[in-house]
Amino acid sequence: MRLTNLLDGIKHNKNIDDCEVVNITNNSRTVVPGSAFVCVPGKNSDGHDYAFEALEKGAAVVVAQRDLGLERQVIVDNTAAAYSLMSANFFGRPAEKLRLVGITGTNGKTTTSYLLKDILEAEGYRVGLIGTISNFIAGVEKPALLTTPEPFELQRLFAEMVEAGCQFAIMEVSSQALEQERVAGCRFEAGIFTNLTQDHLDYHGNMENYRAAKKRLFEISDNAVINIDDSNARFMVEGLSCNVTTYSINTDIADYTAKNLRYHTNGVDFELLGRGVIGRVKLKLMGSFSVYNAMAAASCALALGVPFNNVIASLSEAKGVKGRLEVVPTNRDFTVVIDYAHTPDGLEKVLRALKDTEPSRLVALFGCGGDRDAKKRPLMGKVAAEIADFVVVTSDNPRTEEPGAIIQDILKGMEDTETPYVVIEDRRQAIKYAIDNAMPGDVIVLAGKGHETYQIIGKEKLHFDEREVVAEALAGELEV
Repeated sequence: MRLTNLLDGIKHNKNIDDCEVVNITNNSRTVVPGSAFVCVPGKNSDGHDYAFEALEKGAAVVVAQRDLGLERQVIVDNTAAAYSLMSANFFGRPAEKLRLVGITGTNGKTTTSYLLKDILEAEGYRVGLIGTISNFIAGVEKPALLTTPEPFELQRLFAEMVEAGCQFAIMEVSSQALEQERVAGCRFEAGIFTNLTQDHLDYHGNMENYRAAKKRLFEISDNAVINIDDSNARFMVEGLSCNVTTYSINTDIADYTAKNLRYHTNGVDFELLGRGVIGRVKLKLMGSFSVYNAMAAASCALALGVPFNNVIASLSEAKGVKGRLEVVPTNRDFTVVIDYAHTPDGLEKVLRALKDTEPSRLVALFGCGGDRDAKKRPLMGKVAAEIADFVVVTSDNPRTEEPGAIIQDILKGMEDTETPYVVIEDRRQAIKYAIDNAMPGDVIVLAGKGHETYQIIGKEKLHFDEREVVAEALAGELEV
């Protein structure tokens, strides 16, 4: 693509001749001859420091926010936004040919996206999905590396969706992605807010910055679908000029409300009420937070024009998501559940959902990730001790931190607790302990890993699939 076309719609100071550009990158290691290298400032490094290296490797142009004194430079106001807009131009602005739905919130994004995908596909639409577990293009699964991909990869996925005949693209939109302008230039037909609790403060610094980043989604959406039971709902809708649709399980003032929730081991039954209509949903997912996810998907589908009765029917047929309250077959008199819960709020919701099934004992096994928000560690310890009947504190993805130090942070929240617990640093051995000591009627939840099939120790990603570990423990194949 010609540089002039690549810069279409971007305010810039181009003082070089037009040229052919073969790709766009913000990573100097992936520069090839003919690349456009975009100097994006980051938390730990600044792309401007690598501009000369990029030119040495054959970059056709460097896009920067300040004058670097280079012959082949283009100066723009915001390189992060320019990177997204250039990527969109490179692929022919594919997002403009799709009906975009964005989902943001601390918890529930993945399940909500899958539920909405089910509803839209039942209507006959071809749907693309971008998220934490996998990406889907008209039913074809592709691996996912980030919740919200980097701009060039994101626009490539949009282009593939258009090529596959997709009408909708549903995507999880993380707070980091919003702050880093990865969706700059995108216009969402609908944006969904699930909830907001403590997470990613290692990146955002405080809750005020975190929620402000989330709100940016609704400033580029035509419809905002909001969980008004969350204390941050008012902040999210304040000043919005778009249409707002609300949902709740606590108040009748919402546009759509879930009533008469009845919990059981196979899911939740409830009535969905709104705007003179009522429907009975037999949701095959456990817990009140699953009802919130279902209400988010339903409210969005209704805002997009899907008939009410069709929404009810689709929700009742929807299946679960890998790593979200996933029951692992054991053929024993106890139950093992795998869930991605890795925040205080997420862990609390999962434990309360499982507590509602009235197990003999609820056993919580969890750890916390290293090189991430350390403030949530004691909070998670406190939640586990308050709700579970027995706790196994172990490791998660320690990364470059010492696992023992992370565990000590967790234990601070369990001080003076009367809930019995053990500490087993090795997660494989912790799972073996929980299974070897299971009692009839127990529910054991392995929290934190969910869909992940790896463990990050140091800077190495090691294969670790909890389903396999459970199977080995049940077969007596794990060595102590």
